[in-house]
Amino acid sequence: MREGNTPLVRLAKRDAMPRGQVWAIRVGSFVLAILIGALIFLLLGHSPFQGYATILDGSLGKATVFRQTVRIAVPLLGTALAIAPCFKMRFWNIGAEGQITAGAVGASWLALFCADSIPGPVLLVLMAALGALFGGLWALVPAFFKARWGTNETLFTLMMNYIMIGIVRWLQGGPWEGRPGSQIIPEFADNALLPRVFGVHCGWIIVLVLTVLMFLYMKYTKQGYEIAVVGESENTARYAGMNVAKVVMRTMFLSGALSGLVGFIVVSGADGTLHAEVAAGVGFTAITVAWLAQLNPFAMIAISFLLGVLEKGSDTLQTRMEVPASISDIITGVFLFCMLGCEFFINYRLIFRKGRKEAAIHG
Repeated sequence: MREGNTPLVRLAKRDAMPRGQVWAIRVGSFVLAILIGALIFLLLGHSPFQGYATILDGSLGKATVFRQTVRIAVPLLGTALAIAPCFKMRFWNIGAEGQITAGAVGASWLALFCADSIPGPVLLVLMAALGALFGGLWALVPAFFKARWGTNETLFTLMMNYIMIGIVRWLQGGPWEGRPGSQIIPEFADNALLPRVFGVHCGWIIVLVLTVLMFLYMKYTKQGYEIAVVGESENTARYAGMNVAKVVMRTMFLSGALSGLVGFIVVSGADGTLHAEVAAGVGFTAITVAWLAQLNPFAMIAISFLLGVLEKGSDTLQTRMEVPASISDIITGVFLFCMLGCEFFINYRLIFRKGRKEAAIHG
């Protein structure tokens, strides 16, 4: 190729990097995020040490705030686990928001209309099952269209989020509205609420158990192997005798069911009722968690907790240091950007044109 036809900058896929070098890049990106955050604090006229100390104290300093941090991390972890099999299969499920909301609707129906006739433990099990069923069926719709007609799953799942959120808004102002004109669904009875363990609803136990089960499912089961093969090449999967359409629909139902279970945990454990913002952006943030963890369930625990610390700690910045909410969001965004950016340099390298030779930047 002549020099004039060579792009000024191009990407090249890296070979496998040594583990030590990979972790050096990740640690370096985290340090860079801290330095950029420190610069933001300085520009605002605040001490970076005071700023970061406030974040840590506001998210970990007391038992009460630590519990709130855990409450933030629980749905993030659960949703990241839910979408991991789809991403492993190269099926881009962007619909976890809607699937969480669908599961919350299913669980809420039982809590609102059957709490008086069903004992507490049985009610909670049925709420979890119905939430998982609603979430799974909602996810099965785009999976069927993808398997049958090859539709774009990214757009399909994204649009279904808004449909389900609209359904909940209709319920709030219609058949499930409590006091007329309030646009609020009544709070659940006590027997429809998850019990607390160490001051936090027991949803944290559920998602930790799911973490272990997802690891075993993806690594040691036939279904997990089929997901990996389909993700590598659908043609290879068909040549091996796999029913790709069946694998796609089964995996999406599982993903939706786990998201629906997260919806049950949120309404029964954290919120105590149903509302249109029940997912609260968790379905989108969980995508970041899954990618940063490289779809490793155990790594998702640490990343979900880290994001919980940043979110809760950033809220404390607003109250103690009078930092605008937008600045708190920027600091959180800087950490996410740097953490995601490091994965780029781990997997790719930039090649710059230089005279007749090319210089590789190994990032």
